[in-house]
Amino acid sequence: MLNPFFNIILVDFNYVRKGEFFMFDNRIRKHLSSFRVITIGFGGLIILGALLLMLPVSSASGCVTPFGDALFTSTSAVCVTGLVVLDTGSYWSLFGQLVIITLIQIGGLGVITVAVAFSLLSGKKVSLMQRSFMQESVSAPVVGGVVRLTGFILKGTFIIELSGALLMMPVFCRDYGLKGIWFAIFHSISAFCNAGFDVLGTADNQFASMTTYACNPVINITLMLLIVIGGIGFVTWEDIKNNKYHFKRYKMQSKLIIVTTAVLITVPAIIFMINDMMTGNEKMPVFKALFQSVTLRTAGFNTVDLNAMKQASVMIMIALMLIGGSPGSTAGGMKTTTFAVLMGNMVATFKRNKNIHFFERRIDNDTVKNAATIAMMYITLFVTGAFIINVTDGISLGKCLFETASAVGTVGLTLGITPQLGILSRIVLIILMFMGRVGGLTLIYAAFSGNGNSYSKFPEEKINIG
Repeated sequence: MLNPFFNIILVDFNYVRKGEFFMFDNRIRKHLSSFRVITIGFGGLIILGALLLMLPVSSASGCVTPFGDALFTSTSAVCVTGLVVLDTGSYWSLFGQLVIITLIQIGGLGVITVAVAFSLLSGKKVSLMQRSFMQESVSAPVVGGVVRLTGFILKGTFIIELSGALLMMPVFCRDYGLKGIWFAIFHSISAFCNAGFDVLGTADNQFASMTTYACNPVINITLMLLIVIGGIGFVTWEDIKNNKYHFKRYKMQSKLIIVTTAVLITVPAIIFMINDMMTGNEKMPVFKALFQSVTLRTAGFNTVDLNAMKQASVMIMIALMLIGGSPGSTAGGMKTTTFAVLMGNMVATFKRNKNIHFFERRIDNDTVKNAATIAMMYITLFVTGAFIINVTDGISLGKCLFETASAVGTVGLTLGITPQLGILSRIVLIILMFMGRVGGLTLIYAAFSGNGNSYSKFPEEKINIG
Protein backbone atom coordinates (compact mmCIF):
# COMPACT_ATOMS: atom_id res chain seq x y z
CA MET A 1 0.00 0.00 0.00
CA LEU A 2 2.88 2.35 0.78
CA ASN A 3 4.93 1.24 -2.22
CA PRO A 4 4.06 4.24 -4.44
CA PHE A 5 5.33 6.64 -1.78
CA PHE A 6 8.60 4.78 -1.25
CA ASN A 7 9.08 4.36 -4.99
CA ILE A 8 9.06 8.14 -5.27
CA ILE A 9 11.02 9.04 -2.16
CA LEU A 10 13.19 6.18 -0.96
CA VAL A 11 14.39 4.26 -3.97
CA ASP A 12 15.66 5.68 -7.22
CA PHE A 13 12.43 7.39 -8.24
CA ASN A 14 11.87 4.85 -11.04
CA TYR A 15 14.28 6.80 -13.15
CA VAL A 16 15.20 4.63 -16.13
CA ARG A 17 16.66 4.78 -19.62
CA LYS A 18 16.90 8.08 -21.49
CA GLY A 19 16.23 10.06 -18.32
CA GLU A 20 12.51 9.25 -18.32
CA PHE A 21 10.89 9.66 -14.96
CA PHE A 22 8.01 7.17 -14.58
CA MET A 23 5.99 7.92 -11.46
CA PHE A 24 2.29 7.18 -11.57
CA ASP A 25 1.58 7.59 -15.25
CA ASN A 26 2.84 9.44 -18.29
CA ARG A 27 0.36 12.27 -17.87
CA ILE A 28 1.80 13.61 -14.61
CA ARG A 29 5.46 12.57 -14.63
CA LYS A 30 6.58 15.71 -16.45
CA HIS A 31 5.01 17.91 -13.76
CA LEU A 32 6.98 16.35 -10.88
CA SER A 33 9.88 18.75 -10.67
CA SER A 34 12.47 18.41 -7.91
CA PHE A 35 10.64 21.09 -5.92
CA ARG A 36 7.37 19.15 -6.13
CA VAL A 37 9.03 15.87 -5.18
CA ILE A 38 10.53 17.55 -2.08
CA THR A 39 7.09 18.93 -1.17
CA ILE A 40 5.35 15.58 -1.76
CA GLY A 41 8.06 13.78 0.21
CA PHE A 42 7.59 15.93 3.31
CA GLY A 43 3.80 15.68 3.02
CA GLY A 44 3.86 11.90 2.68
CA LEU A 45 6.19 11.52 5.65
CA ILE A 46 3.91 13.69 7.81
CA ILE A 47 0.86 11.54 7.01
CA LEU A 48 2.79 8.32 7.66
CA GLY A 49 4.04 9.70 10.98
CA ALA A 50 0.53 10.76 12.02
CA LEU A 51 -0.84 7.26 11.32
CA LEU A 52 1.93 5.67 13.42
CA LEU A 53 1.34 8.10 16.29
CA MET A 54 -2.39 7.24 16.29
CA LEU A 55 -1.62 3.62 17.22
CA PRO A 56 -2.38 2.65 20.86
CA VAL A 57 1.23 1.52 21.31
CA SER A 58 2.40 5.10 20.67
CA SER A 59 0.71 6.59 23.74
CA ALA A 60 1.74 5.91 27.33
CA SER A 61 -1.86 5.16 28.31
CA GLY A 62 -2.38 2.74 25.40
CA CYS A 63 -5.25 4.74 23.92
CA VAL A 64 -5.78 5.80 20.31
CA THR A 65 -4.56 9.37 19.78
CA PRO A 66 -7.01 11.58 17.83
CA PHE A 67 -5.89 12.17 14.25
CA GLY A 68 -5.76 15.95 14.75
CA ASP A 69 -3.32 15.69 17.66
CA ALA A 70 -1.23 13.04 15.88
CA LEU A 71 -1.10 15.12 12.68
CA PHE A 72 -0.03 18.25 14.58
CA THR A 73 2.72 16.33 16.40
CA SER A 74 3.92 14.61 13.21
CA THR A 75 4.00 17.91 11.31
CA SER A 76 5.93 19.58 14.12
CA ALA A 77 8.43 16.70 14.20
CA VAL A 78 8.98 16.40 10.43
CA CYS A 79 9.20 20.18 10.11
CA VAL A 80 11.59 20.23 13.12
CA THR A 81 9.51 22.87 14.86
CA GLY A 82 8.80 21.75 18.42
CA LEU A 83 5.31 23.19 18.92
CA VAL A 84 3.23 20.52 20.65
CA VAL A 85 -0.32 20.09 21.90
CA LEU A 86 0.58 16.99 23.96
CA ASP A 87 3.56 16.81 26.33
CA THR A 88 6.17 14.61 24.65
CA GLY A 89 7.63 13.21 27.87
CA SER A 90 4.43 12.24 29.66
CA TYR A 91 1.93 11.50 26.87
CA TRP A 92 3.92 9.40 24.42
CA SER A 93 5.29 5.92 25.13
CA LEU A 94 8.84 4.89 24.27
CA PHE A 95 7.57 3.68 20.88
CA GLY A 96 5.82 7.02 20.28
CA GLN A 97 8.98 8.90 21.21
CA LEU A 98 10.98 6.67 18.83
CA VAL A 99 8.57 7.56 16.03
CA ILE A 100 8.89 11.26 16.85
CA ILE A 101 12.70 11.26 16.97
CA THR A 102 12.84 9.29 13.69
CA LEU A 103 10.59 11.88 12.05
CA ILE A 104 12.81 14.62 13.46
CA GLN A 105 15.96 12.96 12.09
CA ILE A 106 14.48 12.50 8.60
CA GLY A 107 12.93 15.97 8.61
CA GLY A 108 16.17 17.57 9.80
CA LEU A 109 18.38 15.91 7.20
CA GLY A 110 15.72 16.26 4.51
CA VAL A 111 13.61 13.61 2.84
CA ILE A 112 15.76 13.62 -0.30
CA THR A 113 18.99 13.21 1.69
CA VAL A 114 17.55 10.15 3.42
CA ALA A 115 16.29 8.80 0.09
CA VAL A 116 19.75 9.10 -1.46
CA ALA A 117 21.24 7.52 1.67
CA PHE A 118 18.99 4.48 1.18
CA SER A 119 20.15 4.20 -2.42
CA LEU A 120 23.80 4.38 -1.35
CA LEU A 121 23.33 1.79 1.42
CA SER A 122 21.52 -0.58 -0.95
CA GLY A 123 24.40 -0.33 -3.42
CA LYS A 124 22.32 1.26 -6.16
CA LYS A 125 23.77 3.84 -8.50
CA VAL A 126 22.53 7.35 -7.79
CA SER A 127 20.86 8.70 -10.91
CA LEU A 128 21.30 12.16 -12.36
CA MET A 129 17.73 12.99 -11.36
CA GLN A 130 18.46 12.06 -7.74
CA ARG A 131 21.63 14.14 -7.80
CA SER A 132 19.60 17.11 -9.03
CA PHE A 133 17.05 16.60 -6.26
CA MET A 134 19.84 16.35 -3.70
CA GLN A 135 21.37 19.57 -4.96
CA GLU A 136 18.07 21.40 -4.38
CA SER A 137 17.56 19.75 -1.00
CA VAL A 138 20.89 20.83 0.56
CA SER A 139 21.32 24.04 -1.48
CA ALA A 140 24.53 22.75 -3.06
CA PRO A 141 26.02 25.14 -5.65
CA VAL A 142 26.48 22.43 -8.33
CA VAL A 143 25.34 18.86 -9.01
CA GLY A 144 28.92 17.60 -9.20
CA GLY A 145 30.14 16.04 -5.96
CA VAL A 146 26.67 15.91 -4.40
CA VAL A 147 26.92 12.15 -3.71
CA ARG A 148 30.20 12.67 -1.87
CA LEU A 149 28.55 15.55 0.00
CA THR A 150 25.70 13.23 1.01
CA GLY A 151 28.16 10.75 2.49
CA PHE A 152 29.91 13.58 4.32
CA ILE A 153 26.56 14.82 5.72
CA LEU A 154 25.58 11.37 7.00
CA LYS A 155 28.95 10.69 8.63
CA GLY A 156 29.12 14.18 10.12
CA THR A 157 25.58 13.93 11.48
CA PHE A 158 26.27 10.59 13.17
CA ILE A 159 29.54 11.80 14.74
CA ILE A 160 28.09 15.11 15.97
CA GLU A 161 24.90 13.62 17.40
CA LEU A 162 26.82 10.79 19.09
CA SER A 163 29.29 13.27 20.58
CA GLY A 164 26.43 15.42 21.89
CA ALA A 165 24.73 12.41 23.46
CA LEU A 166 27.94 11.23 25.14
CA LEU A 167 28.59 14.69 26.60
CA MET A 168 25.08 14.96 28.08
CA MET A 169 24.78 11.35 29.18
CA PRO A 170 26.60 11.68 32.56
CA VAL A 171 24.27 14.51 33.61
CA PHE A 172 21.07 12.77 32.55
CA CYS A 173 22.16 9.39 33.95
CA ARG A 174 22.97 11.06 37.28
CA ASP A 175 19.42 12.45 37.44
CA TYR A 176 17.39 9.69 35.73
CA GLY A 177 19.47 6.51 35.92
CA LEU A 178 19.59 4.31 32.82
CA LYS A 179 16.72 6.33 31.38
CA GLY A 180 19.25 9.13 31.00
CA ILE A 181 20.87 7.29 28.06
CA TRP A 182 17.67 7.66 26.04
CA PHE A 183 17.25 11.27 27.20
CA ALA A 184 20.78 12.11 26.03
CA ILE A 185 20.26 10.52 22.59
CA PHE A 186 16.83 12.09 22.11
CA HIS A 187 17.91 15.61 23.04
CA SER A 188 21.12 15.40 21.02
CA ILE A 189 19.20 14.53 17.84
CA SER A 190 16.50 17.07 18.64
CA ALA A 191 19.05 19.85 19.20
CA PHE A 192 21.17 19.07 16.14
CA CYS A 193 18.05 18.97 13.96
CA ASN A 194 16.89 22.26 15.52
CA ALA A 195 13.63 20.58 16.54
CA GLY A 196 13.21 21.65 20.18
CA PHE A 197 11.34 18.51 21.27
CA ASP A 198 12.14 17.35 24.80
CA VAL A 199 11.11 14.36 26.92
CA LEU A 200 11.69 15.91 30.35
CA GLY A 201 8.03 16.68 31.00
CA THR A 202 6.06 14.66 33.57
CA ALA A 203 2.39 14.39 34.43
CA ASP A 204 2.95 16.93 37.23
CA ASN A 205 5.27 19.20 35.24
CA GLN A 206 4.30 19.21 31.58
CA PHE A 207 6.03 21.19 28.80
CA ALA A 208 9.07 21.68 31.04
CA SER A 209 11.61 21.96 28.21
CA MET A 210 15.13 22.68 29.57
CA THR A 211 14.13 24.91 32.50
CA THR A 212 15.49 22.30 34.98
CA TYR A 213 18.96 22.69 33.45
CA ALA A 214 18.90 26.47 32.95
CA CYS A 215 22.22 26.95 34.78
CA ASN A 216 23.89 23.64 33.96
CA PRO A 217 26.98 24.45 31.84
CA VAL A 218 27.34 20.97 30.29
CA ILE A 219 23.75 20.78 29.01
CA ASN A 220 23.66 24.44 27.96
CA ILE A 221 26.95 24.46 26.05
CA THR A 222 26.34 21.09 24.40
CA LEU A 223 22.85 22.01 23.23
CA MET A 224 24.00 25.39 21.95
CA LEU A 225 26.85 23.85 19.97
CA LEU A 226 24.52 21.24 18.46
CA ILE A 227 21.98 23.91 17.51
CA VAL A 228 24.56 26.18 15.87
CA ILE A 229 26.33 23.35 14.02
CA GLY A 230 23.04 22.00 12.70
CA GLY A 231 21.84 25.48 11.73
CA ILE A 232 24.78 26.76 9.66
CA GLY A 233 24.22 24.37 6.77
CA PHE A 234 25.86 21.29 5.29
CA VAL A 235 27.70 23.16 2.53
CA THR A 236 29.26 25.44 5.17
CA TRP A 237 30.41 22.34 7.04
CA GLU A 238 32.26 21.15 3.97
CA ASP A 239 33.84 24.57 3.49
CA ILE A 240 35.10 24.56 7.09
CA LYS A 241 36.39 20.99 6.71
CA ASN A 242 38.28 21.77 3.50
CA ASN A 243 39.74 25.13 4.52
CA LYS A 244 40.03 24.74 8.29
CA TYR A 245 40.93 28.10 9.91
CA HIS A 246 41.71 29.91 6.64
CA PHE A 247 38.62 32.10 6.65
CA LYS A 248 39.70 34.00 3.53
CA ARG A 249 39.52 30.80 1.50
CA TYR A 250 35.88 30.14 2.38
CA LYS A 251 33.16 30.59 -0.21
CA MET A 252 31.42 33.91 0.02
CA GLN A 253 28.19 32.21 1.14
CA SER A 254 29.97 30.43 4.01
CA LYS A 255 31.58 33.69 5.14
CA LEU A 256 28.22 35.45 5.03
CA ILE A 257 26.49 32.65 6.98
CA ILE A 258 29.15 32.52 9.71
CA VAL A 259 29.33 36.29 10.20
CA THR A 260 25.54 36.78 10.11
CA THR A 261 24.97 33.89 12.52
CA ALA A 262 27.55 35.27 14.96
CA VAL A 263 25.95 38.72 14.90
CA LEU A 264 22.42 37.33 15.31
CA ILE A 265 23.55 35.38 18.37
CA THR A 266 25.76 37.85 20.23
CA VAL A 267 23.80 41.09 19.75
CA PRO A 268 20.41 39.73 20.95
CA ALA A 269 22.11 37.97 23.89
CA ILE A 270 23.55 41.29 25.06
CA ILE A 271 20.16 42.97 24.64
CA PHE A 272 18.42 40.20 26.62
CA MET A 273 20.95 40.51 29.46
CA ILE A 274 20.55 44.29 29.66
CA ASN A 275 16.80 44.48 29.07
CA ASP A 276 15.31 41.61 31.06
CA MET A 277 15.20 41.36 34.82
CA MET A 278 14.32 37.81 35.76
CA THR A 279 13.98 38.21 39.54
CA GLY A 280 13.89 41.57 41.23
CA ASN A 281 16.90 43.60 40.17
CA GLU A 282 18.93 40.59 39.01
CA LYS A 283 19.83 40.74 35.35
CA MET A 284 19.39 37.73 33.11
CA PRO A 285 22.43 35.44 33.63
CA VAL A 286 24.82 34.98 30.74
CA PHE A 287 23.90 31.33 30.17
CA LYS A 288 20.18 32.07 29.96
CA ALA A 289 20.62 35.07 27.68
CA LEU A 290 22.99 33.26 25.34
CA PHE A 291 20.85 30.12 25.27
CA GLN A 292 17.75 32.12 24.38
CA SER A 293 19.61 33.84 21.57
CA VAL A 294 20.93 30.55 20.18
CA THR A 295 17.64 28.68 20.48
CA LEU A 296 16.04 31.30 18.22
CA ARG A 297 18.11 29.79 15.37
CA THR A 298 14.91 27.66 15.12
CA ALA A 299 15.77 25.16 17.87
CA GLY A 300 12.90 25.96 20.25
CA PHE A 301 14.32 24.75 23.57
CA ASN A 302 13.60 27.01 26.51
CA THR A 303 15.34 27.73 29.81
CA VAL A 304 13.39 30.80 30.99
CA ASP A 305 9.79 31.88 31.46
CA LEU A 306 9.08 33.66 28.17
CA ASN A 307 5.99 35.35 29.60
CA ALA A 308 8.27 37.13 32.11
CA MET A 309 10.37 38.71 29.39
CA LYS A 310 9.79 42.32 28.43
CA GLN A 311 7.86 43.20 25.29
CA ALA A 312 10.93 44.67 23.61
CA SER A 313 12.74 41.35 23.99
CA VAL A 314 9.71 39.44 22.71
CA MET A 315 9.66 41.69 19.63
CA ILE A 316 13.33 40.88 18.96
CA MET A 317 12.58 37.18 19.42
CA ILE A 318 9.82 37.33 16.82
CA ALA A 319 12.18 38.94 14.30
CA LEU A 320 14.91 36.39 14.97
CA MET A 321 12.49 33.46 14.69
CA LEU A 322 11.40 34.68 11.26
CA ILE A 323 15.03 34.91 10.11
CA GLY A 324 15.80 31.38 11.29
CA GLY A 325 18.88 29.39 10.31
CA SER A 326 20.94 29.05 7.14
CA PRO A 327 20.16 27.46 3.75
CA GLY A 328 20.78 23.74 3.35
CA SER A 329 20.71 23.19 7.12
CA THR A 330 18.44 21.48 9.63
CA ALA A 331 16.94 24.87 10.51
CA GLY A 332 13.95 26.67 9.04
CA GLY A 333 12.95 30.31 8.66
CA MET A 334 13.56 32.65 5.75
CA LYS A 335 17.32 32.09 6.32
CA THR A 336 20.30 34.18 7.41
CA THR A 337 21.42 34.76 3.81
CA THR A 338 18.03 36.25 2.94
CA PHE A 339 18.33 38.67 5.84
CA ALA A 340 21.93 39.55 4.94
CA VAL A 341 21.06 40.22 1.29
CA LEU A 342 18.16 42.48 2.29
CA MET A 343 20.37 44.41 4.71
CA GLY A 344 23.07 44.64 2.04
CA ASN A 345 20.52 45.93 -0.45
CA MET A 346 19.43 48.61 2.01
CA VAL A 347 23.03 49.73 2.53
CA ALA A 348 23.68 49.73 -1.23
CA THR A 349 20.57 51.85 -1.78
CA PHE A 350 21.66 54.34 0.88
CA LYS A 351 25.05 54.60 -0.79
CA ARG A 352 23.47 54.77 -4.26
CA ASN A 353 25.42 51.71 -5.35
CA LYS A 354 23.98 49.72 -8.21
CA ASN A 355 24.98 46.33 -6.75
CA ILE A 356 25.38 44.65 -3.36
CA HIS A 357 28.88 43.58 -2.34
CA PHE A 358 29.99 41.10 0.33
CA PHE A 359 33.64 40.16 0.87
CA GLU A 360 34.65 41.72 -2.47
CA ARG A 361 32.01 39.76 -4.36
CA ARG A 362 28.95 41.11 -6.16
CA ILE A 363 25.43 39.76 -5.55
CA ASP A 364 23.32 39.46 -8.70
CA ASN A 365 19.90 41.09 -8.96
CA ASP A 366 18.02 37.76 -9.19
CA THR A 367 19.29 36.87 -5.72
CA VAL A 368 18.02 40.18 -4.36
CA LYS A 369 14.63 39.58 -6.01
CA ASN A 370 14.42 36.07 -4.53
CA ALA A 371 15.33 37.38 -1.08
CA ALA A 372 12.64 40.07 -1.24
CA THR A 373 10.06 37.51 -2.41
CA ILE A 374 10.89 35.05 0.39
CA ALA A 375 10.83 37.79 3.04
CA MET A 376 7.44 39.08 1.87
CA MET A 377 6.06 35.53 1.78
CA TYR A 378 7.14 34.80 5.36
CA ILE A 379 5.87 38.13 6.66
CA THR A 380 2.53 37.65 4.89
CA LEU A 381 2.14 34.10 6.26
CA PHE A 382 3.07 35.08 9.79
CA VAL A 383 0.76 38.13 9.92
CA THR A 384 -2.17 36.39 8.20
CA GLY A 385 -1.87 33.37 10.49
CA ALA A 386 -1.81 35.57 13.59
CA PHE A 387 -4.89 37.45 12.36
CA ILE A 388 -6.84 34.20 11.87
CA ILE A 389 -5.87 32.84 15.31
CA ASN A 390 -6.72 36.17 16.96
CA VAL A 391 -10.17 36.27 15.35
CA THR A 392 -10.87 32.57 15.89
CA ASP A 393 -9.70 32.05 19.47
CA GLY A 394 -9.71 35.60 20.82
CA ILE A 395 -6.12 35.42 22.04
CA SER A 396 -4.12 38.65 22.25
CA LEU A 397 -2.50 39.65 18.96
CA GLY A 398 0.97 39.79 20.51
CA LYS A 399 0.81 36.13 21.57
CA CYS A 400 -0.65 35.16 18.19
CA LEU A 401 2.20 36.88 16.35
CA PHE A 402 4.74 35.10 18.55
CA GLU A 403 3.06 31.73 17.89
CA THR A 404 2.86 32.14 14.11
CA ALA A 405 6.45 33.44 13.89
CA SER A 406 7.53 30.36 15.84
CA ALA A 407 5.56 28.09 13.50
CA VAL A 408 6.61 29.54 10.14
CA GLY A 409 10.19 29.88 11.37
CA THR A 410 10.01 26.24 12.61
CA VAL A 411 11.29 27.36 16.02
CA GLY A 412 8.86 25.83 18.51
CA LEU A 413 8.96 28.46 21.25
CA THR A 414 5.57 29.41 22.62
CA LEU A 415 4.01 31.72 25.17
CA GLY A 416 1.88 28.79 26.35
CA ILE A 417 -1.12 29.08 24.03
CA THR A 418 -0.53 26.07 21.72
CA PRO A 419 -2.53 23.45 23.72
CA GLN A 420 -5.43 25.92 24.08
CA LEU A 421 -5.93 26.54 20.36
CA GLY A 422 -9.02 25.41 18.47
CA ILE A 423 -9.07 23.18 15.39
CA LEU A 424 -8.86 26.01 12.84
CA SER A 425 -5.93 27.65 14.62
CA ARG A 426 -4.08 24.33 14.78
CA ILE A 427 -4.63 23.83 11.05
CA VAL A 428 -3.15 27.29 10.49
CA LEU A 429 -0.06 26.34 12.50
CA ILE A 430 0.26 23.02 10.63
CA ILE A 431 0.25 24.88 7.31
CA LEU A 432 2.78 27.44 8.57
CA MET A 433 5.13 24.75 9.92
CA PHE A 434 4.99 22.84 6.64
CA MET A 435 5.60 25.92 4.51
CA GLY A 436 8.36 27.10 6.82
CA ARG A 437 10.26 23.81 6.65
CA VAL A 438 9.89 23.00 2.97
CA GLY A 439 11.19 26.46 2.16
CA GLY A 440 9.95 29.60 0.47
CA LEU A 441 11.43 29.13 -2.99
CA THR A 442 10.71 25.39 -3.02
CA LEU A 443 7.01 26.03 -2.49
CA ILE A 444 6.93 28.88 -4.98
CA TYR A 445 8.67 26.82 -7.66
CA ALA A 446 6.53 23.77 -6.85
CA ALA A 447 3.38 25.80 -7.36
CA PHE A 448 4.63 27.71 -10.40
CA SER A 449 7.01 25.39 -12.17
CA GLY A 450 6.51 26.74 -15.65
CA ASN A 451 9.31 28.46 -17.51
CA GLY A 452 7.48 31.77 -17.59
CA ASN A 453 7.57 34.31 -20.36
CA SER A 454 11.17 35.45 -20.22
CA TYR A 455 11.55 36.49 -23.84
CA SER A 456 8.79 39.05 -24.25
CA LYS A 457 8.74 42.27 -22.24
CA PHE A 458 6.10 44.92 -21.66
CA PRO A 459 6.97 48.60 -22.11
CA GLU A 460 8.81 50.04 -19.12
CA GLU A 461 7.42 52.89 -17.05
CA LYS A 462 8.91 54.45 -13.91
CA ILE A 463 7.09 54.78 -10.58
CA ASN A 464 8.15 56.71 -7.49
CA ILE A 465 9.27 54.69 -4.45
CA GLY A 466 9.50 56.12 -0.94
